[in-house]
Amino acid sequence: MTEKNPWRYGPTRGELWFWLWVSAGGLALTGVALAVRGIPTGPAIAEVVGLAGVVFGYLGGRSIKRLIRREHP
Repeated sequence: MTEKNPWRYGPTRGELWFWLWVSAGGLALTGVALAVRGIPTGPAIAEVVGLAGVVFGYLGGRSIKRLIRREHP
């Protein structure tokens, strides 16, 4: 029986680098928006800081983890 790559259907190395740069850019733009407009008050902070941080943080963290572990085809 031949060994098959368990990551053959996952994102390629190029896609992981792309998502890493997208997440870094998104976090940078969020930081710029906070610096220019100030930190929002009330429930807007959950949307601006929370959701953007979770989405871009997850994408960046997942990409870094998979690149380091070589979990890509």
